[in-house]
Amino acid sequence: MSISNPSAASGHLVSVSAPAKINLHLEVLGLRSDGFHELAMVMQSIELADQLHFRNTADGTISLRCDDASLSTAGDNLIVRAAHLLRERSGFSELGAAIELQKRIPIGAGLAGGSSDGAATLVGLNGLWNLNFSQRQLEGFAAELGSDMPFCLAGGSQLCFGRGERLESLQAMKASMAVVLVKDPSVSVSTPWAYGRCKELFSSRYLSQESDFEQRRQQLRESSWLNPMRADNPPPLRNDLQEVVAPEVSAVQTTLKLLTDLPGSLAVAMSGSGPSCFALFADFASAQAALQLQQPAFAAAGLSSWCCAFRCEGIKLEA
Repeated sequence: MSISNPSAASGHLVSVSAPAKINLHLEVLGLRSDGFHELAMVMQSIELADQLHFRNTADGTISLRCDDASLSTAGDNLIVRAAHLLRERSGFSELGAAIELQKRIPIGAGLAGGSSDGAATLVGLNGLWNLNFSQRQLEGFAAELGSDMPFCLAGGSQLCFGRGERLESLQAMKASMAVVLVKDPSVSVSTPWAYGRCKELFSSRYLSQESDFEQRRQQLRESSWLNPMRADNPPPLRNDLQEVVAPEVSAVQTTLKLLTDLPGSLAVAMSGSGPSCFALFADFASAQAALQLQQPAFAAAGLSSWCCAFRCEGIKLEA
């Protein structure tokens, strides 16, 4: 690693875009020796993003402010944890940062908003502090902090294996697809609860051998709808956690039903551990037209909704 003159000048500002993700495929294969679930996933970045702004501080403190008062800004926040980890690995204990978060991705939604914010912190502070850590090094730090964070860092369309931290890039789409994304703002789902419930209900069908895991990974790699993804052969959408969450979270049932009624949708599914759900469309214009038609019904049910194109990249430093 090469580090060049970490600066403590308070005027320097770095801004970073941190996009949400959806799961186009989430398959629970079994349990790993470390107690986590072995997964086979396809994750996709979308154009719904938080914005983070970073300034140096002269006194070596790391602080976080957010425009959403419901979000903790203490040491449990992945932004703060990522900042401390990066400073520790830099070897420069005097480095500090004042961080501001503009929250746009809903909290507890299965969209990896917290993970994306943590990944954005690694990128933003790597630039602010002139640390020159490589992308591979940053992905290693991200994997220490959370299973989704390496994907959030890389973004685009990726196969994700292991806990989700093992990435294999997919061919870029020639034309971007889009989603109508819907969430009940009053509902959140605990990811540990969802996986724990999955184990309770379905552990009898779990695979147990690495050879079986690899067979399923290879089957996913060779799926006809991948490499590249395209609207004329759309992802069939699979989320094993939906089978766990939907029966116990009425908001997910309502959301899926309303999304199924959207004209022109290619498929409907829950993202991650929920409760966010989405309908897939061939292009942004089709998704936008469908949302405009159904938005009164979403609003009447107390649901928040967005229209988002697929995004071909992950964390991005703003010009």
